Amino acid sequence: GRIAVARYGRSFRGIKAREAEQHGAAALLLYSDPQEDGYVVGDVYPEGPMRPSDGVQRGSILNGIGDPATPGWAATPDARRLAPAQMDIPRIPVVPVSYGNAALLLQPLRGRAAPQGWQGGLPFHYHLGDDTTTARVALWREPDSLSWKRITNTAGVLKGSQWPDELVIIGGHRDAWGPGAVDNVSGVTSILEAARILAAAAGKGYRPKRTIVFATWDAEEWGIMGSTEWVEAQEERLAAHAVAYLNLDVSVSGQDFGASGTSSLHPLLRELTRLVDQPYDSTTVYSNWRRKGKVADTADVSLGDLGGGSDFAGFYNHLGIPAAGFGFGGPGGVYHSAYDSYDWMRRFGDSGFQAHVTAGTIAALFLSRLGNADVVPFDYGVYARYLDGIVAQVAKLATQRNVAADFTPLRTSITELGTAAAAWERERSTLLRRPTARSLLAQINGELRLVEQSLTRPTGLVGRPWYRNLIFASDRDNGYATVALPGVVEAILAGDAALTAVEIADLAAGVGRATGAIRRAAALAAAQ
Repeated sequence: GRIAVARYGRSFRGIKAREAEQHGAAALLLYSDPQEDGYVVGDVYPEGPMRPSDGVQRGSILNGIGDPATPGWAATPDARRLAPAQMDIPRIPVVPVSYGNAALLLQPLRGRAAPQGWQGGLPFHYHLGDDTTTARVALWREPDSLSWKRITNTAGVLKGSQWPDELVIIGGHRDAWGPGAVDNVSGVTSILEAARILAAAAGKGYRPKRTIVFATWDAEEWGIMGSTEWVEAQEERLAAHAVAYLNLDVSVSGQDFGASGTSSLHPLLRELTRLVDQPYDSTTVYSNWRRKGKVADTADVSLGDLGGGSDFAGFYNHLGIPAAGFGFGGPGGVYHSAYDSYDWMRRFGDSGFQAHVTAGTIAALFLSRLGNADVVPFDYGVYARYLDGIVAQVAKLATQRNVAADFTPLRTSITELGTAAAAWERERSTLLRRPTARSLLAQINGELRLVEQSLTRPTGLVGRPWYRNLIFASDRDNGYATVALPGVVEAILAGDAALTAVEIADLAAGVGRATGAIRRAAALAAAQ
């Protein structure tokens, strides 16, 4: 029955709303503590890039993916829709406030001292609430007739010359919680730059072999709605013909490059950054990436994994289509606020807008490489080794949680995947040295498109049927965080040994299906 106050950070804001509601709160106020993105970190805007005391971070608190009125099917004009009472949506008011206003609420509290881990950057010791401090939050509900909005995705298509049905897709969301210079005008600008580059090449006769789709998504900030509904509207087409998806969400907020994606694309992303100059420098993006990361000579730059929180979800988490994303980052605290502006970008993010151009150039190279390769450049040897490392981590988790789990079938299937990948690499090298019929290449690429889709399950994760990818998903208790082998991990965390065994067996079978697709591709190449 009380109003809860929570800090942003450590988990997705929607999880905080869910927990507040489940624990009986009447309402929730969310604020950005200066310890995370305010004066504790650096000078605040306009003197510096961090959040000022009146900066309010807005954001969706929807924990699902896509339109909650059409869970699992496309929100077309004539679609069946759930009534609001049936939707999986928050039921208590949730309002974001600045840390300046939060201080006015928190400083008078004189309950017992808050745990040390809760202490933030405001200039007083934090306490829990008591019955002497009250607050009134006023809000006005939007009438039902106005709460329904039409959203619009856009797509520009550069049709392929040889395999026009095969699709390489790039996308980023077009909506924002304010001016959105970082999130996500930067991503859309880089997509348009990539489109300009490839359109100019096509105008000179260099049309890609595969069709390239340049998309901007609507309502990502509401709950990844635009891209999700687009994917759900054409699941069969995408499952059959989509080669890969590149997501540009915040392509520029500074000068430090980073990337994430399915591990089969990691070598390609590293390779492309060797070809492009670092903004405002004479070295390459790759060299600066290594230097900033202080990477040892015996190692390579590391890439992140895709979990949740952006428009790759429909492609990767739902359908298992290989996906990646990248961007240039830097210090900043204006996320989802009115201060995410052109002026902020010009002062602190990318003063000469060179990083925007560089991001567009890398995107164009990525699209061109995947759009023109006779055989799609996925590295399944890297994928197998990556999976093996993940299994070792999950096995440790099972031991720590005292859950009996036999990972032998999964490890065996990953070993077979690695063996098949090595054989495929040999056959591919031979294949690419000789003329090959276009129809045979199409067959081979068709098998390769099945590899990572084989690691999905039609029924999805237990309790989360929309998430079909068995390799990575968002954390059910933190929508931004990534969980590797989510079916197995969630069974372990539940302490369910029987379910853990089922999930391990199911995943091993999926790896076996992926291995089969690679072997079929190798057999087609060998029969040439």
